[in-house]
Amino acid sequence: MDMTVATKTTSELRFDERGLIPAIVQQYDSGEVLMLAWMNTEALRLTQETGTTWFWSRSRAELWNKGATSGNVQTVHQILYDCDADCLLLRVDSLGPACHTGQRSCFFREVKHG
Repeated sequence: MDMTVATKTTSELRFDERGLIPAIVQQYDSGEVLMLAWMNTEALRLTQETGTTWFWSRSRAELWNKGATSGNVQTVHQILYDCDADCLLLRVDSLGPACHTGQRSCFFREVKHG
């Protein structure tokens, strides 16, 4: 597992005024975009320490470990951040659906013109 965002580089990240940073989750071998969630520094630390994805729930105001209740665990292969250091890309192996609806990806609906 390549944890690109190591402890020494997390200080470079730009969290918003709520202490959050968006995290795009991508299947590592296919490139499929699975979901977007939010992380705070604790979620990022737990993700690095455990090798599974942790996020901050804005609606519940608590940390959550993806797959802890559903069994759809995401094993982290790599954590990257963008050129502005204000967005993360987590390359994972997702064992099941990423979406709470049961869909493989949260991005299964299309915006149609008009």
